[in-house]
Amino acid sequence: MTSLRSGSRRFNMPFGSLLIPFFLLFSVLGHAEPTQKAEDKADKIVPEIVETEHKMTIQGEKISYKAISGETILEDDKGEPLASIFSITYLRDDVKDNSQRPVTFIFNGGPGSASLWLHMGLFGPKRVVVPSDAKDDGAAPYRIELNDDSMLDESDLVFIDPVGTGFSRALGEKKGADFWGVKEDAQSIAEFMRRWLIEHKRWNSPKYLAGESYGTTRAAALIDELQGGWTDISVNGVVLISSILDFSHARYQPGNNQPYIGFLPTMAATAFYHNKVSGADKALGLEAFVEQARQFAIKDYALALLQGSRLVPSDYQAVRKQLARFTGLSENYLDRVNLRVSASRYTKELLRDQDLTVGRLDSRYTGKDYDSGGDSTDNDPSGYGIDGAYTAAIHQYLYEDLGVKLSRPFNVLSTDVNRGWNWNISGKQMHYVNVAPYLGQAQRENKDLRIFVGNGYFDFATPFFATENTFADNGIDNSRVTMHYYKAGHMMYVEPASLAQLVKDIRAFYHPDSVK
Repeated sequence: MTSLRSGSRRFNMPFGSLLIPFFLLFSVLGHAEPTQKAEDKADKIVPEIVETEHKMTIQGEKISYKAISGETILEDDKGEPLASIFSITYLRDDVKDNSQRPVTFIFNGGPGSASLWLHMGLFGPKRVVVPSDAKDDGAAPYRIELNDDSMLDESDLVFIDPVGTGFSRALGEKKGADFWGVKEDAQSIAEFMRRWLIEHKRWNSPKYLAGESYGTTRAAALIDELQGGWTDISVNGVVLISSILDFSHARYQPGNNQPYIGFLPTMAATAFYHNKVSGADKALGLEAFVEQARQFAIKDYALALLQGSRLVPSDYQAVRKQLARFTGLSENYLDRVNLRVSASRYTKELLRDQDLTVGRLDSRYTGKDYDSGGDSTDNDPSGYGIDGAYTAAIHQYLYEDLGVKLSRPFNVLSTDVNRGWNWNISGKQMHYVNVAPYLGQAQRENKDLRIFVGNGYFDFATPFFATENTFADNGIDNSRVTMHYYKAGHMMYVEPASLAQLVKDIRAFYHPDSVK
């Protein structure tokens, strides 16, 4: 079995067979004749790197920085190439002491997504602007502008595209599937980070991870790899945007009541936004109404689901009435689904009387299906409402600003990666993925590790109450966790007010001593 050079003191991590922006140049090998095999095998793939110089103003401060677009070749212990991982690195020019200059490693999720969303939406030096009123982004041209809220003034930034996304790919005898799994992926990203720190001489710099969606799963698994190996990398902080760590909270399967409990406050927020609640509840305000939904979900509703057929009629009726209040759905409908409303049913049902659906990633968005009779939506209006703009923006930015010449396809989101993902981390087949205990253990072994959690009220992909329930358990020290909430969805930074608050909150996270 072939393994990466860096070992792990917790796990044996083989790469056997088996969930953006950059520039690639392949070494051209000779014809595969037997007499040339030895010579070809000795050839090294030389990574192509493009460096560009830039200037901009961030938060009123003029910044000069270097952008490095290129590939990092991962090798086994014999020096054989295993994979090429593409990244974009941004380094501020005027730094005198790198031991005081943080570096943040950033990735999105999927699994199977490139890092363009956090790159072009939040952290990077340029961002794409989409409609702020939860409307479709339409067709090009889109508005791409300098990002005055970029974190480049606070931290150097490294955007990573895992194998199978962006321009990253497996090499040699390896296949993409060898890297597509919770543990396999974390191992390859950990090795990338070690090589980056060596190349840039940044081992003594403060280090942060930032992930979104499955990227939060990756961050937790990655911390276990980084702090669990003999080549230990202790992380100062983790930024989790739209977190999913314990998948039992998101998997609607018979006998698992966790999702019904965890998603309910998001349904309440959605009903509130679309005026499907009473005038009295509307007068409470979003946060107060959602808090009442939390209390109902964790108490009366959770108990009712646990009781099942033992629930007496009077209690059933009381729970049904409250469930109708918070979801905006009729009691008749709730009877038909046995008090259990899945997210996919809810996004179809809430506005069925208007022939509309609501978004999964952001339930502020509405869309129209082919017909209104189905049990689930045809597509996600909050997905197709922004993807055209982000896809155009990253391609324009790569080729125009960063000087990328590569003409082969850039994988924004790979269905092959997503469908081929190895979710097994325990060796047991009947097991929900839960990487939250990795964070708890990492905190116990690293007194400086802090965690930032950003939640969108209207996110049906990674609901905020499920995240709260995850952090209430799993051995996590919540005195070193900061929870923040935004009146938007999964990608809360597409909404201007939420973006402004999110940037302010993340900046404060990088300066804990200044927060009173």
